[in-house]
Formats: sequence, structure tokens, C-alpha cells
Amino acid sequence: MLVLLALLLTGCAAQEPAPSVPRGAPGPQSDPASARPAPPGTAPPSAPPAARPTAIPGLGPRTAARIPEEARQVLVVTGEGVDANQSSVVLYSSEGPASGWEAAAGPWKAHNGMAGWTDHHVAGDLRSPTGVYSLTDAGGRHPDPGALLPYDEDPRFAVDGEGFFGEPLEGSFDYVVAINYNRREGASPLDRTRPLGLERGGGIWLHVDHGGPTQGCVSLPEQRMKELLRTLDPVRRPVIVMGDAETLSR
Repeated sequence: MLVLLALLLTGCAAQEPAPSVPRGAPGPQSDPASARPAPPGTAPPSAPPAARPTAIPGLGPRTAARIPEEARQVLVVTGEGVDANQSSVVLYSSEGPASGWEAAAGPWKAHNGMAGWTDHHVAGDLRSPTGVYSLTDAGGRHPDPGALLPYDEDPRFAVDGEGFFGEPLEGSFDYVVAINYNRREGASPLDRTRPLGLERGGGIWLHVDHGGPTQGCVSLPEQRMKELLRTLDPVRRPVIVMGDAETLSR
């Protein structure tokens, strides 16, 4: 329109009128059809829709809504079934609500509670508690491998005996990350404070896998535990989302 207006103004300023061009003659004329106004009610062309932020695969709306808005790291533990003791672990990261989520590590094979999963964990049920829990504290029998979370090195992380299938438990707590189920945040994983009461269990950790199911923890190979300890960053407010696949999909 600005070019057309400039041309019109230039024509008005000319000393002699421009010669008329017969209708239909070839030349740089405007197409009469293109100059017609749009029919009433016609919407102007719309801009392409903005890309939606990438959601975390496998998490339904109810589960995703429980992830704190400030969380920028989410460790997803997906059980094979409600009564299964094997699961898969993927770490997702995000730069903010508008950027969505992308896989940062995994998938890794893991073990969970011997009897599977539950949304009402009680002491001795051999099930891992489903839900969304923050990750704020770490520790282990071995020296700090470069953890970003506060790390408590303590010989009391030593463990012995055998697992459910006769596998040795020694070394299982060489590296741990406390899952904030029924515990006091900001304390060593060894802290025994149980805000929900002793009957609701506790001591639910991420720890080194011993080759079999757990009492209720989630276990990963030692190298993966070291990798997690060097990656989980308190500035990014990490959380764990854990449960069987069907429950997490809701």
C-alpha cells in the first residue's frame, strides 16, 4: 500500500497527466480482483501456531501436575507393572516452562521394591512408594565422587547379608541419594526422623544395585549412581517421579 501511495503522490506532482491505458491492455496494472475487499466475516490469515513445550513421555496430566513448577531436573522411574520389581530410569532436564523437557540421561535398568509399587507405603510391605518427591541429600560409605547435593560420607552406610535371591548386599550403600518420602529434608540420609510416623516406613533411597529387588528403594548400577551424584543439582530443584507405568500415565 505504501508503494502504491507513493506512486499516486508522484503522479499528482507531475506536470502532465499520464496517458490512459485501455482496460485489459498489458502492462504493470493492479489486478482488479486483488484490490477487492475481503468478503464480510472472512478472517485474516493466521500465524502458524507456536510449538508446544515438550512433555515428559509416559506421564499423564495428573502426575505431571504434581511436578513443582521450579523443578528443572526430573528423574522418572517407571516400573514394569504394579507388582513388578524391575523398572527403567530416565533423567529429564528443562530450562524453563516454555522450553519443555528433554532426556538428559538414560534409560537405565533399575530394581525397585520386591512386591512392586503402592500409593500407600507402610513399613515392611516390600513395595516402593509411588509419587513425586524432592531430592536434596546424598551420602555413602565411599568418599564424595563429586556430588552437587550435600554429601555425607559415613561408615554407617556399610551393609552386609543377602538379598531376596541370595545376592550379596555389600556395597549397596556405597553411594545413595535420599528420596524425600517420610523424611526430613536437609539432613543426612541416615537421619531417622519420620514425619508421617514409623508405621509409614522410611529410608527410601536411590542406591547401588546389588542384582535383585529391594525393600522399597530404587537401585541403579554403581556407575549410574556416580553419574547421578555429579548431575543432580540443588540449584535445579531435582525431583523423582516414581511408580508403575499405568499409574504414572494418569
